[in-house]
Amino acid sequence: MTIRDYAPADWQRVTEVHDAARLGELAASVGVEAFLTLEQTYEGEGLFDGDLWVAELDGRVVGFLAFSDAEVTWMYVDPACHRRGVGRALLRHALERAGAEVELTVLDGNDAARALYESEGFVVTSTTTGRLVGNEAFTATGHEMHWYRERTVS
Repeated sequence: MTIRDYAPADWQRVTEVHDAARLGELAASVGVEAFLTLEQTYEGEGLFDGDLWVAELDGRVVGFLAFSDAEVTWMYVDPACHRRGVGRALLRHALERAGAEVELTVLDGNDAARALYESEGFVVTSTTTGRLVGNEAFTATGHEMHWYRERTVS
């Protein structure tokens, strides 16, 4: 597996990965009625506001992670590649480049993602219910999670 910077030529695959994975994410939480494509949401949700990395398997983009201001803002993996270490590799790539603290939000019901984050040291710091980011016509519950770099005492 290769993790690398996003390139404009990746756009088509990134949209395919997002759209397939987002449907699964919403099915387990808010409901698929809330689905909007990446093309519909990327500008308003700031996909390109920070760093954007893609994961490749056999030369094909199978996942991506966006990171901005100490926050994982987007992470999606092609459902055909779930449980193959893609999300973990992307997350570790971001954490290696992060400062002392990282935050993210995971939708209630997205148990596989939450389990991944917890296995990498994230802890739930708050749970809130409000408008679904990207499609404010829907209400969602999200768990804000934080990761803290271990500090060494000298």
